[in-house]
Amino acid sequence: MTPISQNKIFGGTQSVYSHRSDANDCDMRVAVYLPPQALGDNPAPCPAVVWLSGLTCTEENFTVKAGAQRVASELGIILIAPDTSPRGDDVPDDKNSYDFGKGAGFYLDATQEPWANNYQMQTYIRDELTVWMLANFPIDKNRIGISGHSMGGHGAITLHLKNPDLYKACTAFAPITSPSQVPWGKKAFKGYLGDNENDWAKYDATELVRRPSKANILIDQGTDDNFLAEHLRPEIFVDACKKSGQATTLRMQEGYDHSYYFIATFIEDHLRWHLDGLG
Repeated sequence: MTPISQNKIFGGTQSVYSHRSDANDCDMRVAVYLPPQALGDNPAPCPAVVWLSGLTCTEENFTVKAGAQRVASELGIILIAPDTSPRGDDVPDDKNSYDFGKGAGFYLDATQEPWANNYQMQTYIRDELTVWMLANFPIDKNRIGISGHSMGGHGAITLHLKNPDLYKACTAFAPITSPSQVPWGKKAFKGYLGDNENDWAKYDATELVRRPSKANILIDQGTDDNFLAEHLRPEIFVDACKKSGQATTLRMQEGYDHSYYFIATFIEDHLRWHLDGLG
């Protein structure tokens, strides 16, 4: 891995690295926060939370805006925040769309051209990133959670439901929970996966929750989120959870929007939720 930056904060270190992804056929950037408990010559393995950001974001948004390092330092949690999508001059993009292409990988494995060679974000997050972070940092492999915002909330829930033995705890802020039924998801799924909606179901949390996990999934959603009614629709997912028996806690937060002000307000709750869920 190639170090890009490192800063001390709350007794720990906030770093950004670049490493090669074979799945995405490009270099990927990852932000890593190591709390004081993870530093020193012989640190004990720490729990970790993987954070997946939303549309248009990079690894920097969460690192700079969420204010997660203070409580992560207190709780001894390592934070792993990868970029949202493949990057580079040779990676295809849709420059006319903010919600497709670079910055909008949707944490799936694309099958359609010209996206299939680079947009393998599910494989990257689940396989490559996991191997990379376990090899380089003192992480307890049995205590990993996953969280995210918006498009990243979609990724967090789907990756948890498909890999409950890897990601044992899951939370999300304003997630896209039923992508097959909303414009953001339909556009991305058709472009990356094609017209067969059976292929879409593999990345739709509302479909995947038919096989529930043992975790209690925490979802925070702002009532003043301008994307709530058209793109997010958490009530569809919650109804599916009730039918399958999936434990889910949906908190509708009065007056909050879709921004990182919202995330910064409740990130401490989410990290403590992860620590409780990871034991």
